[in-house]
Amino acid sequence: MSGAQRVAFRILLAVYLLLGGLYALFTPPWQVPDEPAHYNYIRALVTERALPVIEPGDYDQEYLSRLTALRFPPNLSIAPLRYEDHQPPLYYFLAAPLFLLFGGALFPLRLFSLLLGALLLLVVHRLTSDLFPDHPLFALAAVAWAAFLPQHLAIAAGVNNDVLAELLLTLALWLAIRPEPRPWTLGAVLGLCLLTKTTAYVALPVVLLALWWPRGDSWRPALARTERVLLAALILAGPWLIRNLAVYGWLDPLGLAHHNTVVLGQPRTGEWLAQMGPIGLTAAFLRTTFQSFWGQFGWMGVPMHPPVYLALAGLSDLLLVGLFGWLLGRRRRPLSPFQRRGLLLLALSAALTLVSYLWYNLTFVQHQGRYLFPALAPMAVGFALSLGWLAERKGGVALLGLLLAGLPLAMGIALRRGAWPLVGVGIPVLLLSSLLSLRLTTSSRRYVLALGAWTFGMLLLNLYALFWAIVPTLTR
Repeated sequence: MSGAQRVAFRILLAVYLLLGGLYALFTPPWQVPDEPAHYNYIRALVTERALPVIEPGDYDQEYLSRLTALRFPPNLSIAPLRYEDHQPPLYYFLAAPLFLLFGGALFPLRLFSLLLGALLLLVVHRLTSDLFPDHPLFALAAVAWAAFLPQHLAIAAGVNNDVLAELLLTLALWLAIRPEPRPWTLGAVLGLCLLTKTTAYVALPVVLLALWWPRGDSWRPALARTERVLLAALILAGPWLIRNLAVYGWLDPLGLAHHNTVVLGQPRTGEWLAQMGPIGLTAAFLRTTFQSFWGQFGWMGVPMHPPVYLALAGLSDLLLVGLFGWLLGRRRRPLSPFQRRGLLLLALSAALTLVSYLWYNLTFVQHQGRYLFPALAPMAVGFALSLGWLAERKGGVALLGLLLAGLPLAMGIALRRGAWPLVGVGIPVLLLSSLLSLRLTTSSRRYVLALGAWTFGMLLLNLYALFWAIVPTLTR
């Protein structure tokens, strides 16, 4: 990393920590999905000095609905919400000392999750740099994508095990795609994934495929590598799995079956299918997934304004065009075997995350785009490649600037005079970037401009999401 790139990375990291700190400070207590249940897991670990067990009564849909409707009033306790007690324990073990040190205060625990997100950005940068060492701007673009998605930033500033799972999964992917993965290190990270969250378990098939990827040698070295990886993972995760077998039974090593019997009252897909029909349910699934991927805050009760989603749809379409354009252009500039292998492993990880999301929604109605965030690193690399294709064309970056200018315009349409700081600054700056891109003669300069415009646009979007959506709605 050159000096300029190091400075740029530090700026992105500083902006991420600043924005995330604002989310952690101004988001009202318990207004991050499942935050009370994750908090209660930490409290149980500290006060009971034992891993909690999920039991009937840990999930009360009627009481939870009352809490969210009344915005978690102080006179209603969150103590009954313990439906995350089946979760793997690593995040809660790491958070327990902070709970003790600060007397259970919520804000330090939120900052802990935010710092895990900063480590995630570092791993995303290293992964992308290794894949594309000749394109250092790609790594910065990947960081910008991972850092400033409003919904992800809101989740990263809450008490939950999501970001640790993403961090360890991304670390496992990075180690797996390297030319000579170290089996014991890779196995240890895989074991930590098993101890964090089931969404990180997609690392297992990806790692196994990486170990058995043809290298021109016999099958014996691959077998030896696999044995060491699995042994290291089992040494770490084995005791917890054995404990679960004793607690939940031989057929439920992860406690998921017990969880499904406890969360009675949660909306079921079959019920919605009967009410809405397949077309209506599919439309609701796609619409809500898209909205909650970019930002639908609180307990899914604080959407952004419709014009903002329309502007984001235009941006999403342009990025998809850029990604497909980059893929089609590989015939002219083929990838190295290492790059092909790495991108295929990342694509497999993203596909497995998507399949698990769809599978979960076959049983429960969980149309929440945040469940796609385990694929954040593959998406970040895809964003960097899409931006590269757009930067090769003057019109590509100009169009990106115009669509980004649509964000403050949409905020102005929705809020009128209330959004004048965002509109008055955002539209001129982003339109100027669009015009300036037409005068730049090299794709690298256009890439820098596109990256700067994207970061500025996402900064505006996050300020709008927090101070014009979350805070006004949840503090009235």
